[in-house]
Amino acid sequence: MTAWARLDLALRVLAIDPAGIGGLWLRGRAGPVRDIASRAIAAAPFDRPQRRLSLAVDDAALLGGLDPVATLAQGHPVRREGILASPSILVLPMAEAAPPALVARLAQALDRGLHGLIALDEAAEDGEGIAPALADRLGLFVHLEGERAPARAPEPIAAADLARARERLPNVACPAEGISALVIAAARMGIASDRAVIACVRIARALAALEGRDVVTDEDLAQAAGLGLTHRAMTEAEPDAPQDPAEPPADDPPPDDDAAETAPGEVQALSDRLVDAASAALPPDILDRLAAARAARAARGTGGTGSAKAGNRRGRPLPSRAGRLDGRSRLDLVATLRAAAPWQPLRRREAAGGPDRALLVRPADLRLRRFREISDRVLIFVVDASGSSAVARLAEAKGAVELLLAQAYSRRDHVALVVVRGMQAELVLPPTRSLVQTKTRLRGLPGGGGTPLASGLSVALGCALRARRQGMTPSLALLTDGRGNIALDGRADRPQAQADAEELARAIRAAGITGVVLDVANRPQPALAALSRLMDSRYVPLPRADARQIAATLG
Repeated sequence: MTAWARLDLALRVLAIDPAGIGGLWLRGRAGPVRDIASRAIAAAPFDRPQRRLSLAVDDAALLGGLDPVATLAQGHPVRREGILASPSILVLPMAEAAPPALVARLAQALDRGLHGLIALDEAAEDGEGIAPALADRLGLFVHLEGERAPARAPEPIAAADLARARERLPNVACPAEGISALVIAAARMGIASDRAVIACVRIARALAALEGRDVVTDEDLAQAAGLGLTHRAMTEAEPDAPQDPAEPPADDPPPDDDAAETAPGEVQALSDRLVDAASAALPPDILDRLAAARAARAARGTGGTGSAKAGNRRGRPLPSRAGRLDGRSRLDLVATLRAAAPWQPLRRREAAGGPDRALLVRPADLRLRRFREISDRVLIFVVDASGSSAVARLAEAKGAVELLLAQAYSRRDHVALVVVRGMQAELVLPPTRSLVQTKTRLRGLPGGGGTPLASGLSVALGCALRARRQGMTPSLALLTDGRGNIALDGRADRPQAQADAEELARAIRAAGITGVVLDVANRPQPALAALSRLMDSRYVPLPRADARQIAATLG
């Protein structure tokens, strides 16, 4: 099935049961192809109005609240309804850039079962994507990147067919064997969320209702898996990845759930078909991109921005708060009027015979503007440049540093580089935002020799503490395969080297410095995962890391 056929089918299914299915995640860059898809969405005959959202929409517009203008004009509190007050289909452009507060509000709205959401994901680079809280609640996924304009644009479902499908939907049943097969297929694809199976059952029931059937068939389940499971799946090992001889071949992976071992042959065969249908629904590299986006969002909390400082002069606006004017704070006039408006009738009665004023404002009504200022961040790379793989690993680290510095001016980032090689680590690049200086320092940087991992952590800790004293927010990114063999005193003693590294990891945790550990070994190293826990940092295995993937993970 082509991407356009999947979009056509997804819009028909969503029109039948928008609130039950949750919505559609449409991934594709802005352009003529996306415009065709947007026109098809606008023409879809949903049972509720479509409302287009802005990323800057605030809580007052979403949830409603007091209308100060109407309140002052009418003399009594007048509330206005928000966008989420009535059932609707919400359309969110640039969903990959949605702020966390908006994501939380939309997730709550979808959980209430009154709305559907169409998230237009315009992710242009690997490592970008919509927030997991939204992705988990959207039952349908369609990927248009790389597609050409269709010979025939998707057409909306006929009104008569839609009415019959909606009337039949409550009576459509899904066999227990089909649900069991969906559960097994989801487990085999690494999907832990129950919402995936629930959404696929709803999609399958809508497909059956669309075809005029009262019972879901295997074909309905296969189509539902292709529309509702693929974007939730975890990436599988690449064919040329080294495998443990004790493990079964990759062609026959063991199910992650014990239910698969006891499932009847028919259920197991159906689950195999569902996995095949889900795997064939998308281009082969899309799972890697979605996995990179998940990893990037998981690691972003470890140092994506500097620390927040509350203030009242500059930065990102925060909700106003009650307070007193002190000559430095700035008055939020609209919020002040909104706070004073409900009390006007009472205050006018109390002020009978006094001066005739249109508006009575008390000190308790004053609302002050607040802003959140973000400090500069310094990302300290600790790169293992030892051993035979030093050249490739160091080259990718250099590329990642240059990619991050290209964005430094807009994101207030500094980058530093600690190279671990020989008998002692070295700070080869102090914190900087200069791309020219970085390229000069990194040109011809050698590698090889021993692995003084503890020394690298010690140098990085010192650099981080100095940066913190200068008002910056430091975070560490350790890029290694975890095989330290040089102790802190310079001796070639692997057990002592491991003990020293663990001691430095505890010191980094005690200092409150966040970080991420990137495991670039061919197989994930348990010792390195344990070290990341001692550091209280994120652990991200990247066996085939390149510069762009590293930069996306740390972005």
